[in-house]
Amino acid sequence: MTQAKLTVEHLSVGYGQSEVIHDLSLSAAPAEILAVMGLNGMGKSTLMRALIGLLPARAGTIALGDKSLSKLPPYQRVAEGLAYVPQGRMVFSALSVEENIQAGLRSDKESVPDEIYRFFPVLQQMRKRRAGNLSGGQQQQLAIARALASQPRVLLLDEPTEGIQPSIIKELAGVLKKIRDLKGLTIVVSEQVLSFALAICDRVLVINRGQLVHESSRAALDEPTLGRLLSI
Repeated sequence: MTQAKLTVEHLSVGYGQSEVIHDLSLSAAPAEILAVMGLNGMGKSTLMRALIGLLPARAGTIALGDKSLSKLPPYQRVAEGLAYVPQGRMVFSALSVEENIQAGLRSDKESVPDEIYRFFPVLQQMRKRRAGNLSGGQQQQLAIARALASQPRVLLLDEPTEGIQPSIIKELAGVLKKIRDLKGLTIVVSEQVLSFALAICDRVLVINRGQLVHESSRAALDEPTLGRLLSI
């Protein structure tokens, strides 16, 4: 797939009578890693679910390149080039590692691309093992591998470090940067772990109560300021 810019303009999303995301605008350039940070309950996961279409937007637009995604259901957004790894991973526990990855393929006639196993060699070693028997870090790798199987242009990761030990977090950061560099993939990651976000991102956004309160490139980032925003 060709690269494309992800653009969100004036997005508002909520649950029932409560509005969680308020008039939020952001963009992610081709091959950029964008970290969306914020405390618990500030709208990060709601934003991710709205981007993939699991939550309807009350207002605003979502586009990939010149294609509007705003009215498309999730499966059509995936067909257009979005891939989503939810918080908690949600692998198919009763299926094997290989069957989980095959579930992400665009056609049941395809085989798992070799490059996925090159990115995650542990999954090749465990490809016949049930996903429910993997560690948390291995399940996260599997969830990302399944998303990559759809050949996305934009990868959405919701809290990818949750429940993962520090050594695996460091390894995951390196793999995500490698995937971006080799595939030209845009990655949007919602995250609370500052060290992980800073290890991978090109740009950081901070949201508070569903609104953008800070934006900075990685090069120009003032870490004490960011730390204060994430500790309020």
